[in-house]
Amino acid sequence: MELPFAESYKIKMVEPIRRSTRQEREQWIQAAKYNLFNLRSDQVFIDLLTDSGTGAMSDRQWSAIMLGDESYAGASSYFNLKNAIKNILGFDYVMPTHQGRAAENVLFSVLVKEGDYIPGNSHFDTTKGHIEFRRAHAVDCTIDEAADTELIHPFKGNVDPQKLDDFLKQHADKVPFVIVTITNNTAGGQPVSMQNLRQVREICNRYGKLLVFDSARFAENAYFIKTREDGYADKSIKEIVREMFSHADAMTMSSKKDAIVNIGGFIAMRNQELWRQCSKFNIMFEGYVTYGGMSGRDMNALAVGLDEGTEFDYLETRIKQVEYLGRRLDEFGIPYQKPAGGHAIFVDANKVLPNIPREQFRAQTLAIELYLEAGVRGVEIGTLLADRDPETRENRYPKLELLRLAIPRRTYTNNHMDVVAVALKNVFDRRQQITKGLEIVWEAPIMRHFTVELRPCR
Repeated sequence: MELPFAESYKIKMVEPIRRSTRQEREQWIQAAKYNLFNLRSDQVFIDLLTDSGTGAMSDRQWSAIMLGDESYAGASSYFNLKNAIKNILGFDYVMPTHQGRAAENVLFSVLVKEGDYIPGNSHFDTTKGHIEFRRAHAVDCTIDEAADTELIHPFKGNVDPQKLDDFLKQHADKVPFVIVTITNNTAGGQPVSMQNLRQVREICNRYGKLLVFDSARFAENAYFIKTREDGYADKSIKEIVREMFSHADAMTMSSKKDAIVNIGGFIAMRNQELWRQCSKFNIMFEGYVTYGGMSGRDMNALAVGLDEGTEFDYLETRIKQVEYLGRRLDEFGIPYQKPAGGHAIFVDANKVLPNIPREQFRAQTLAIELYLEAGVRGVEIGTLLADRDPETRENRYPKLELLRLAIPRRTYTNNHMDVVAVALKNVFDRRQQITKGLEIVWEAPIMRHFTVELRPCR
């Protein structure tokens, strides 16, 4: 008999969490203006808002923290990080930042100007925000298959080479670089194939454009290449990672994801002149170039996390938990973006709550219902996140309205996933009774979903 799968770690420390009553949750979500970001953490039972900075660090990482060098300039911890990035990712020039959006801010301050176009595969919220804040335009060139949540396609995160080439034919003079997000978060945590990265690299070469990777979940992307793409089954994750990044000129990283730390990020690049241009913004916005908003102890933990996060056993355990939640939803007939993504399950709110008008924010409504049902906090990836068109100020309605259930690394057990699945089933079973959604009371002019205030439609 084949042995069952088991986690590749054992638990050394625990943190208590409290169950609340529905009456308490009704009061809390009303006080939070129906924005799950506004809830206190102790008002949440299972927190799937994000996998960013919410994972459990290892004993090796905690040990590295104790050896942190807090020198302002030239700390040994910086060189530990720089060496890890060189050895694992292959980049010579490195600049720490306090998190991923800071890395975008520094790099885009150099590369993006008003009127530019930045093509890529479904830019996520901060990426699009940093582009549009500079009065430039994010252009989505994701393959059409990504919009069909029931379609099984191994690499739904791919850039459509024809879309990208056609756009560059028309607008190459206004395109400073192409960006590829690995994995593609907005499309459902879906991976990009190595073949697609090669194709995009070739197109960038043809038009003389830089290729930048948004790399928060690069290791999960490498896992899918190993398990789904021909020719990679016998390669190690680290070998695949080196090949992936061989196609990139630069990368941004939110280390709070695949490097399994609670804070941190970095920019890495091949060109020294680009590093020099970035350094002035990094010093203004973040800190000196050898710490960039990070403490020495956190850089040490990040260096270890890059090593651990690119090991197959760890990634297999992590992604199989996401797949487990997907299988439980399959049992209940609940539609989600298939196949299961690397870091989250993305429930298809268009199919769960089709009776809610799209202008009443279906995915956010579903997220609120799940919280009321069991204290489970997810996040909307839909019309709220898509924001308004900068010129017309009209809502942008994406093809997909998704409730993302992002699973923190090494944090919850499959028993917690069972609670999530049954809670969703209970909401799904009464979906015909949910006929009204939400309306906006107040919103920020950009990246509104973080702070928006809502109320139930009357």
